[in-house]
Amino acid sequence: MTALYNDIIFGPVRSRRLGLSLGVNLLPVESKLCSFDCIYCECGWNDEHPGRRRFNSREDVRNMLREVLGRMVGEGTPPDVITFAGNGEPTMHPDFEGVIDDTIALRDELCPAARVSVLSNATQIHREDVRRALQRVDNNILKLDSAFDSTVQLVNKPQGAYTVERTVELLKLFEGRLILQTMFLRGEYEGQRVDNTREEEVAAWLRLVEEIAPRQVMVYSLDRDTPCKPLEKVSREDLLAIAARVEALGIPCSVA
Repeated sequence: MTALYNDIIFGPVRSRRLGLSLGVNLLPVESKLCSFDCIYCECGWNDEHPGRRRFNSREDVRNMLREVLGRMVGEGTPPDVITFAGNGEPTMHPDFEGVIDDTIALRDELCPAARVSVLSNATQIHREDVRRALQRVDNNILKLDSAFDSTVQLVNKPQGAYTVERTVELLKLFEGRLILQTMFLRGEYEGQRVDNTREEEVAAWLRLVEEIAPRQVMVYSLDRDTPCKPLEKVSREDLLAIAARVEALGIPCSVA
C-alpha cells in the first residue's frame, strides 16, 4: 500500500541510488502536495490526502535537521546524503532557496562529507530562485519521464501547465549541471496502455537527453507500491539496454 512520510526528517534509509540517505520532507506530514499526480507515486493520489496543505517552516526544518545530524554524527553514523523528497514536490516550498542555504551550512558544519540531493519533477525550474538553489546542491536530480506530452499527461498527470518542450528549454539552462532521472514502466491506466520503453518513446527521449546533455542520467523502474495497480516493473536487462544507449552518447548512466 502507498504511504506518506510522517515526519519532517525521516530515515535514514539505504537508497538504491544515493547510499545511506537522510530524508527531508518540506511538504505537509499529514497530506501529499505535488504538482504531479504520478500513477506510480508511492505516496498515492493527491486527492487521497486532503489534509492541511501547509509547508513545513524553514525554522522547523533547520532545527530538526540540526538535531538529527548531530545525533547521527555523535553515533558515528553520518549520512552519505541528505535528500529532499517526501510527500510531494520539494521545490514548491516558498522558501526553498533559504532551506537549501540552511542545509548546506549545517552539512558543512556537522558532516562535510555528506552530499545534498534534491529529487524534483522539474515543474518549478521556471523560478529563478529554485534554479539557483538547485545549482548549489551536489545532486539536483530532475525528472523527465517521456519526450511526449501525451505520455506525460497519462503517467505524470501534471496539475498545471506543462509541456515537454518548455521543460527541456529550462533544463538546458543548467548547462549540463544536473542529473536527469527517468522512470520506465509498463502497464495500463484507465483503459490506456502505458509503456515508455517502446522504441518510439526511447528514441525520442534519447534525442532530448542528448540535447539537455546532463552530467549523468538515472534510469529506474517500480520498487514500491503504486496507486495504480496494473503497472509492471521493467526488467533490469531492459533498463541496462536503455542505459547503454545513453552511454553511447557519452553520458554516464546508472540503473537502479
